[in-house]
Amino acid sequence: MRSTSEPAPAGVAGTGRILDPVPAPDGAPEPFPVTAATVLAALVDAGELDLPLPGSGATAQRWARLAGLGRRDLSVARLAEGHTDAVAILAGFGRTARPGARLGVWASRAGGGARIGPDPGTGTGGPRLTGTLRFCSGTHVLDRALLVAGADDGSTRLVELDLHDPRVERRAGSWRAPGMAAADTHDVVLHDVPVPPGAVLGGPDAYTDRPGFAHGGAGVAAVWLGGAAGIVDEIAAALRPGTGGPGSGDPHRLAALGGMHAAVAAADALLHATAARIDAEPDDPQHGAVATVRAAVERACRTVLDAAPECAGVSTLAGSAGLTARLADLQVYLRQHHGDRDRAELGRLLLGGAA
Repeated sequence: MRSTSEPAPAGVAGTGRILDPVPAPDGAPEPFPVTAATVLAALVDAGELDLPLPGSGATAQRWARLAGLGRRDLSVARLAEGHTDAVAILAGFGRTARPGARLGVWASRAGGGARIGPDPGTGTGGPRLTGTLRFCSGTHVLDRALLVAGADDGSTRLVELDLHDPRVERRAGSWRAPGMAAADTHDVVLHDVPVPPGAVLGGPDAYTDRPGFAHGGAGVAAVWLGGAAGIVDEIAAALRPGTGGPGSGDPHRLAALGGMHAAVAAADALLHATAARIDAEPDDPQHGAVATVRAAVERACRTVLDAAPECAGVSTLAGSAGLTARLADLQVYLRQHHGDRDRAELGRLLLGGAA
C-alpha cells in the first residue's frame, strides 16, 4: 500500500463508466502501505472523503471514488464507504457531520443487534441502548457511528452514538477470518448507554424508509466492483510477457482474462447508468434499478472469484500475497449481497414491473 498523498483513481462523468481504464503495463494499483485505520484517518483529515451526495447530480463521481479505493484495498474502501454513507445519512436528516470525526454505520441485526428502550433500572428514564452489535467495522478508529436499534414496538430507530462513551465495549477477536480482517471488524456490546436528546434521527424505521437506503446499497456495489477490478489488474500484470509469470501465450488463460474483463466492464456500464437514473430522480429509491445493478455486480465479482485462481496459476498465487488477500477480501465482502434471497426479490420486482 502506498501513501495517501495522491488521490485514488476516479472515473470521469461522461465516459459511461465508473472504473478508470485498465492500468498501465507496470501493474495493478499497489495497496496502501499502512493500516486501513491509518489510511481512513488520513483520508478524512485531508478531506478526500468529502464526496458528492447520492442523487446530487454527481453520483457517478461518488461511486468512482469508492470504486477506486476498492480497487486498491477493500478494507480501506469498506471503512471509507461507511464514513461517506454516514455523512450522507446525516445530511438527509438535515445534520452535518462533526468536522474531523471518523464515522461509520452499524446496522447489523444479527443475533438481535442493539435495542433501544427506557432505563432498565427505573423504566422511566430517558432511552438507553443495550445489546450486542455484530460486524462493526472500524471499532477502534471511529469516533461516532450511526446504529440501527430495535424498539419495543417492533420497529427500528436510527441513533447517532458517541463511541468514546465508556459503556461502549469493543470485543476484539470476534472476527477470525483472514478476509477483510484489516477492516477492524468486531462485536460491540452496549451497556445501558444513554441516548442524548437529538441523537435519534427521524422516526420509526427511518433508516430503511428513506430513498438513500437503496442508493447506498448501490454504492456498496461500486466498492465490490472495484475489488474485482483490482484482482483482474493484478492477474493481467502477472500474465504480461517479461514479468516472470506464465506469460501471455496460453490461450486458456487469455480466455479467462478476457471473460473476467468483460464481466467487470458490463457491470461497470450498468453501475454508471444506475447513477444517472438516481441523479435524474433523487427522491425515487429506484429499488428495481438498484437490485438489478447489485445482482449484476455480484455476478461479475463471482465470475472473477471463480476464474481468477485458475487463470493466475499456482506460481502467481504462491508468489503474490496481495492477490490471495484480494481474493479473500472480496469473497467475504461480497456476502453483503444475500445471493438467491436478493435475486428472488429482484424477480418479484421484475414481475411487478419495477425492474
